[in-house]
Amino acid sequence: MLQRPRRNRKSEAIRGLTIETKLHVNHLVQPLFLVDGQKKKNAIKSLTNIHQLSIDNALKEIEACMQVGVNSFILFPAVEDALKNKTATYSYSAKNFYLKAIKEIKKKFPESCLISDVAMDPYSSDGHDGYVENGKIINDKTLPILAKMSLAQAEAGIDILGPSDMMDGRVAYIREQLDLKGFTDTSIMSYTAKYASAFYGPFRDALDSAPKSGDKKTYQMNPGNKREALIEAELDYTEGADFMMVKPATLYLDIIQDLKQNFPLPIAAYHVSGEYAMLQAAAKNGWLDYEKCLAETLLSIHRAGADVIISYGAKDYATLHKKGKA
Repeated sequence: MLQRPRRNRKSEAIRGLTIETKLHVNHLVQPLFLVDGQKKKNAIKSLTNIHQLSIDNALKEIEACMQVGVNSFILFPAVEDALKNKTATYSYSAKNFYLKAIKEIKKKFPESCLISDVAMDPYSSDGHDGYVENGKIINDKTLPILAKMSLAQAEAGIDILGPSDMMDGRVAYIREQLDLKGFTDTSIMSYTAKYASAFYGPFRDALDSAPKSGDKKTYQMNPGNKREALIEAELDYTEGADFMMVKPATLYLDIIQDLKQNFPLPIAAYHVSGEYAMLQAAAKNGWLDYEKCLAETLLSIHRAGADVIISYGAKDYATLHKKGKA
């Protein structure tokens, strides 16, 4: 045999020379769940080792992450029901603890990269990502609310806005409003292909943001659709997105690859709560090695074409990497 591929696998040094994909911690983003108050560290039953954090504890967690090389964070607010209403006005209120947290984090860690969540569901009494009227999500009435939310986050110092709502035209609407107000340097990481997945359960537990009625299938994508992701991506690209995201990640590696091959923007992927929770649950039962499976999972997402990987295991992977185990 003239061709023996095993020759390039015969030693660790040669395997190092021939590796095609290497995941670095710079590619990773750690999600953080924020709550109002002080000295709060509320366990999330369905998300092992992940907590709702008040700002003082969030600052400690950010420092711990940065010590192992994770410098980017996506922030989600857990808002009390009393502060929610149909038009999500608390999302852009000067009293919003989420906006105050952004300011405090940027003050203490100006070198950090902060990504926001732009959607109505954390603040909506209806629990939907858009404005609800007679049981329907009204797309165009949602856009001004998202723009107000985005401007408030930009003013607070967010680096990258993350519209997660899947409303049509929201990237262009937000970009126009940002530019009019002078926030031309604020980036947009659009949730381009966000599927109506069954793997978001633990996340909704963490934020208590499940819809009060109906589901999200009129705005999140059908899991059976692939070409539609390219339509969404083309729209986001032309509307001014700086990053495009696929969510979930491991079940949609083909979508990540399609966007990577067809668009010049950085592609992000969200390794979602259910995907992370499965690894943790299997490891607890002794069925899988969590550290090895996490590393392999994140590598597969990067290999498919994701430049940015959001994962609840980002800090864990970075710790392994620092110890030379990943």
